[in-house]
Amino acid sequence: MVNTISRSDIVSNLYTIVAEQRSSLVDLIWEQHYFHEKRRWSAVEMIGAINLEAVSEFDKANLWNAGRAELTTKPGADRLARLADAECRRWQERNPVLASIMQACSTWSRYWNEEESFHETTLNRLSTLLSLEPVSDETVIEFRKIFPDDDMLRTLVLLAISEITATVNYSWCASVAQDPGLKKLFKQIAADESQHMTYFISFAKALVDSKEYSPKGAFAVAHLFVREGGELYGSNRQQVEQRDSHVNWWDSIKYEMVLPDNIERKQSLIFSALRQITGIQVNSAAEVEQTWLDLVGC
Repeated sequence: MVNTISRSDIVSNLYTIVAEQRSSLVDLIWEQHYFHEKRRWSAVEMIGAINLEAVSEFDKANLWNAGRAELTTKPGADRLARLADAECRRWQERNPVLASIMQACSTWSRYWNEEESFHETTLNRLSTLLSLEPVSDETVIEFRKIFPDDDMLRTLVLLAISEITATVNYSWCASVAQDPGLKKLFKQIAADESQHMTYFISFAKALVDSKEYSPKGAFAVAHLFVREGGELYGSNRQQVEQRDSHVNWWDSIKYEMVLPDNIERKQSLIFSALRQITGIQVNSAAEVEQTWLDLVGC
């Protein structure tokens, strides 16, 4: 029998669907592949549609910074695949449904990795064609450091918020790009990042729905970003932590990338993500903090 579960249902009710045996892992993996293949695009064709002579200095700065930032995505995807598979083995006997969801997440990371590789290589190739400052081998190696492992729910929420930030930033880059081909590229990348955000929210919600993960993990990470001077403010915040373990792309903006904070828009999307993941509605950074404190018993 052909599986007829809608993709929107899989996104919003993943744990229930697997628990009720309405979808097998093979079914979920096919949906992942089908949607990935349907949304694929050609980096060669995208680059060919851009008039390099029409790219402004302003857009060049956005391109260069974005390509450099995308170097950090591969280690995030590599970590997710490894961590989700380890969690799958940990839950296999105690909660087989959760184990299946973890394996679906680990499997999907290959599509996330490939789609992000299109962003990275396309943007950096454009920088080369425009004779912008080369990204050194040392920088590539530094930016490829694998993030340290963390609780799985916290990891997924952090990745969802990272994709929210990327979606808003690329959407803005598209709105100001002067060349039609470049505008199309930025719009495509923004659409990809939005879909990645949706997947991370779906997997995070499934973890909370399993009752094995407390919503406090989601709010702890959100608070880290939305608090005054938090990670959401990127390299503009007063104190940027020095880390030897990994590189956060939002800490590494260079060349006066005139990117507006759009803090309210990003916060609004984070509040929406928290509601989808946990069922708890918040409308301000202060409410995020208070909810987090309530959940941890303070």
